[in-house]
Parts: sequence; structure tokens; C-alpha cells
Amino acid sequence: MATVAAMRVSVAPMMDVTDRHCRYFLRQISPRVRLYTEMITAQAVLRGDQERLLGFDPAEHPVAIQLGGHDPVQLAAAARIAADRGYDEINLNVGCPSDRVRDGRFGACLMRDADLVARCVGAMAGAVTVPVTVKTRIGVDEHDSYEFLAAFVERVARAGCGTFIVHARKAILQGLSPRENREVPPLDPQRVHRLKREFPALTVITNGGIRSIEGIAAQLAAVDGVMLGRKAAEDPFFLAEVDARFLAGPDATPVADRADVVRRMCEYAARQARHGVRLHQVTRHMLGLYHGQRGARAWRRFLSERAGSPDATARLLLASLEVQRAA
Repeated sequence: MATVAAMRVSVAPMMDVTDRHCRYFLRQISPRVRLYTEMITAQAVLRGDQERLLGFDPAEHPVAIQLGGHDPVQLAAAARIAADRGYDEINLNVGCPSDRVRDGRFGACLMRDADLVARCVGAMAGAVTVPVTVKTRIGVDEHDSYEFLAAFVERVARAGCGTFIVHARKAILQGLSPRENREVPPLDPQRVHRLKREFPALTVITNGGIRSIEGIAAQLAAVDGVMLGRKAAEDPFFLAEVDARFLAGPDATPVADRADVVRRMCEYAARQARHGVRLHQVTRHMLGLYHGQRGARAWRRFLSERAGSPDATARLLLASLEVQRAA
């Protein structure tokens, strides 16, 4: 099982956000926060381009893969492939509320079938030596009680899952979009806190609506870890403060400043260009780097307008620093 300290703060799996370029970028800001891939279906792992789907830079460690699916055999096979590739954790998605995920019978709808989730977890845990974890909601549709959540967790834990990442909102599968499901159902972190009190042997991590250092500290007083979502995507340099406050030891090297991060990403983008990666595929994750700082708007505009050009090179990132400073 991953140690509690190793999972103290993490960045959530986010579709169309936490790809390998995003993760490498975030790692330049925080050396220690735990990173997750976008959700990848087990079928895609088994049938798709594994290098494109699963490839990552060694600098990304500790890095976890999130798998989607409901077939224990497929999930076990996909987990084995991911573990062989070097992922530090295999996470099963039991929280996504989108129509596409629901129609494929995985994501949040799986909360209705704890026995199936347990079989999936058991098969995955039997196939790999790295931790198998579950990301879930506090409830789904009419199943909206602590007793439902506790029964689900108890059943899945018996199958070999020692870590539950709980988005402290229920999922509403009819009538709300995925974005609305991140905002409309009310947060109930107290339900996650109770889960930790009543299952002290489990690692319980809370997710949802946490956007400040004070908010992180308050949650860590009640649970084992915090998972950050949109805050990390919108204001990525926030992770530097998070790292220094909650993850770094007394002898840790200070996190680089924003300009150092840009220079490192310039080197990374140049390496990626040799493999056919366009500059905007890297820079789209960097637009929030100067969030709340002087020159942030000029920085975003410059990269947004220039990085998509067919002849844009990594050196554009160095020019962007001058634009930000001059603003």
C-alpha cells in the first residue's frame, strides 16, 4: 500500500487536462505532489497505442494511472500493463458522471454495484504489486446516505482496496452535465471525515472544492490526504506553496520560481518537438502560470496567439518571459 505521506496532497485526474505534458509541467512546480493521468479505459489500454496512452517521463514520479471499466478481466490486464510501465498506483474510476462513461457502465454508476467493484478491485490487486485505489463519490442519485457510502467502502475494502479518494459530492447522473456535477451537488466533507473516523485503518483522501492553503490544512486535520482539482489547473503555481507547506522536509531544495519553470519547459518542449509534439500541446497547460501576477493577461495572450502557429518553436517560451516582464 502507498504510504499515507506519499498521498498527502495530489492533483486529480482531469479529462483533457492531466496528460503527460501537463504532468511534467506540474512536476517542475512541485517535486512531491502526487500526479494522476486522465482516465483511460481498460479497453483503450488493451487495444490502443500504449505508448501514446501510457508513456510518461520518469520525472513525473510519483504518478498514478486512473483506469475506467467494469470488466474484472480487462481491468486486471490493463493494470498489469500499467504497472509494468512503471506507474506507482492503479486507480479505478468510480466517480465520473458523464453520459459516455455511464453508457459504458463505469464511473459513478458503479457505486450501485459494490460487488462488481469489489470483483474488479480484487482482480486488479491480484495482478499487480503496486497499490490499487478507488476514486468515488459520497453517493449517486437517490443513494445519498452515509450508510450507503460506508457499505460500499466496507465491501470494496474487503476485496483489497486500502485507499479511497472521495469526491465529497454525490453524482447526479440524469439532468446535470459533468461540469455541473462538479459544482451543483452540495459538498459534504463531514461525510468523508466520518468515513475516516469509522474506518481508521483505511487511507481516506478528500476531493472537491478545496482552493486554499487554509482549506487544505483544515481537511488534513480530519483525513489522510487532499486531492486538488480545478485549482491546480487554473493556478498551477499554487502547488509551489502547497509543496513547501505540506510536503517538503526541512532540508528540501526550494521550489523554482516561475521563470525557472518556463526555462525548464522550454527545454522540455524542444525535446518533445523532436517527437512531433506541437508547441501548443505543451503551452496550453501553462497559461495559468502567472495567475494573479502582473503581466498574466499579456502572457496568456502571447502564448495563446503564437504557440499554435505551425512554425512556433520552443524558444517562443523564452520570448514569453520578456512579454510578461514588460507588461
